[in-house]
Amino acid sequence: MTRHPPPVAARLTGAAGNALVADVFGEAGTPVLLLHGGGQTRHAWRATAEKLALAGHTAYALDQRGHGDSDWVESGGYSFFDFAADATAIAEQLTARGGIRPVTIGASLGGIASLLAQGEANKRNAELFGAIVLVDITPRVDLSGVAKVQGFMRTHGQDGFATIDEAADAVAEYLPHRPRPKSNEGLRKNLRQRPDGRWRWHWDPRFLDGRSPVGAHREAIEAAMLAAAGGLKIPALLVRGGASELVQEAHAREFLDLVPHAEYADVAGARHMVAGDRNDQFGQAILDFVGRLG
Repeated sequence: MTRHPPPVAARLTGAAGNALVADVFGEAGTPVLLLHGGGQTRHAWRATAEKLALAGHTAYALDQRGHGDSDWVESGGYSFFDFAADATAIAEQLTARGGIRPVTIGASLGGIASLLAQGEANKRNAELFGAIVLVDITPRVDLSGVAKVQGFMRTHGQDGFATIDEAADAVAEYLPHRPRPKSNEGLRKNLRQRPDGRWRWHWDPRFLDGRSPVGAHREAIEAAMLAAAGGLKIPALLVRGGASELVQEAHAREFLDLVPHAEYADVAGARHMVAGDRNDQFGQAILDFVGRLG
């Protein structure tokens, strides 16, 4: 069995001076920035990060603002543009460290942040990232799927769970297609036990304040993402879960029309959380793409 060296902890700085915690896998080759989805943490990327490190790259699995061990932002600045500003700040720091622009791999929220960040760079005719991978996110998505995901996040966002087993039951009910893990240790990393003894998700509940799948904010984000996609010049890959609740085939095709040079991987049987549902297929698609970048 291949032994993976433990990751090295790193602290980076976001756009608001907020501390961002990362696990760094590997120490040479192309830097790869891994940005998780909303409500997740850097631990969602461990298997992918280990594969990238073994392939000779350096993977930075980051806790985004308000998530995991990164700072909760006092101002409550959790708009998509705030996350994009952090992605810009981190990309610039990684480029300064090694002289190579990082490849960004963003799942859902992380993909939105990556695309918006590159969109701002497009306005300056600049290349922020060396390449971009969007994991089950496109400028337009199925709003009923967004509502379902946010509904699950809101259900226990405030009151939490009496035990980790109770949290595991809730996840199993939400993801009935996924085999239930034999251990809850992975889930424990996404929870914090508060002074009242209850376990709550490892993210700032204000992250969901005012967040709605419809309305003016959604329309502004959609317009900005469409513009960013239309201006992409860097290598790009869209990875879609074949059974995604958010990204339908029509959404993927619209993105590919906007970005004709983009590559496309459809992971059969995977839903929105592609890496968790079909990690082997997902990981191979990522390794193939990053490996071709030279």
